[in-house]
Amino acid sequence: MTNDHDYFTLENKIFQNKDLLQVSHLPDSDRIIGREEELTNLANAIQPAITGNTPNNVLVYGKTGTGKSLCSKFITNQAISRAAGNDVQVGVAYVDCLQESTETQAVQSIGHQLNDQNDTDISIPHAGLSTSEYYRRLWQIIDARFDAALVILDEVDKIESDDILMQLSRAVESGKLSSSTIGTIGISNKVRYKESLDERIKSSLCEREYVFPPYDATQIREILHSRSDAFEDDVLEDGVIPRVAALSAREHGDARKAIDILRFAGEIAEENGLEAVTGSCVEQAHEREETNRLAELISKSPSHAKLVLEAMALLAQQPDRNNDVVQTTEVFDLYKRLCDRDESSHLKLRRVRDILSELEFLSIIEQERKWAGKGKGNYMENQLVDDPEVILAACEKSN
Repeated sequence: MTNDHDYFTLENKIFQNKDLLQVSHLPDSDRIIGREEELTNLANAIQPAITGNTPNNVLVYGKTGTGKSLCSKFITNQAISRAAGNDVQVGVAYVDCLQESTETQAVQSIGHQLNDQNDTDISIPHAGLSTSEYYRRLWQIIDARFDAALVILDEVDKIESDDILMQLSRAVESGKLSSSTIGTIGISNKVRYKESLDERIKSSLCEREYVFPPYDATQIREILHSRSDAFEDDVLEDGVIPRVAALSAREHGDARKAIDILRFAGEIAEENGLEAVTGSCVEQAHEREETNRLAELISKSPSHAKLVLEAMALLAQQPDRNNDVVQTTEVFDLYKRLCDRDESSHLKLRRVRDILSELEFLSIIEQERKWAGKGKGNYMENQLVDDPEVILAACEKSN
């Protein structure tokens, strides 16, 4: 029996160029909104590279979705172009330290991106070399191919060893590079990341520091309008972009989140055969984005952190509760029962307290210390930032 139905035919076409709404998309300068000062600062810091001189090392801070990675990638790409006009060769490598979290993985990645084996006759194998040998080959590649190299270490706080920061920032000073130079841009969501660094690294790495503030509702609206040509003409209802901007600005000014919600809204309209993207699509998209964001965060957490979150969500859902605030001892008791359900041994109360503190740092929960009364000491109240249903869906999706 044959089936001639075309499952890929869409009744109503919603998107014209969906790539404009992908996080990985690097827009033109006229689509980068509200970051003129930040781009200027970054350009000033690495400007020496375009004449073959040593650029400043930079640390960039800011919450997720404030344009740190976008601006760093854009300005280093522009540096390559400007340097070429001066007959200067600049190489750029971008490392996602969440994915390549060991020193060896990061150095391998930099080497792969900067190398051209046909040009250098140097290989960078995926395994089989010591970390020091990967470094030695990296220095050879940079000296052979470039006047200056720029290395972006995104989510640099996720890398397991700070040694790479020392190696990169001292490469010229220590004589590892003889005819070239190098600069590093470290990007972190943690404003206090610098405090965790060795004093020697601070002195060489933290030459320039910039904080990227959250976007406000007006800026997010402009960002979304600048990418609205991702959609076919007249498919976005008038209130869609303002609604997405308002939701995102209310929740920490995350432009990445806003773009995701707008894309999801279009996908929901497409899936349901609608002729336009509506306010209802936005509400559904917001819920989908929340679940995806939390699932991504939770998926990177240990299994016991997921069980602690599940316990909190189940407690908050109980119909006889006056509110969704739960005490740590309540969470611990239900968490132990969930461990029994999964036939796994449970952690001690002290470690569960640590997990709750880590979840607060990730902005998944909020905590408040309360006084129990004279002679009774203090206790901690915990509250989910998101709805319990969203947390449970994210826990399930992350498994």
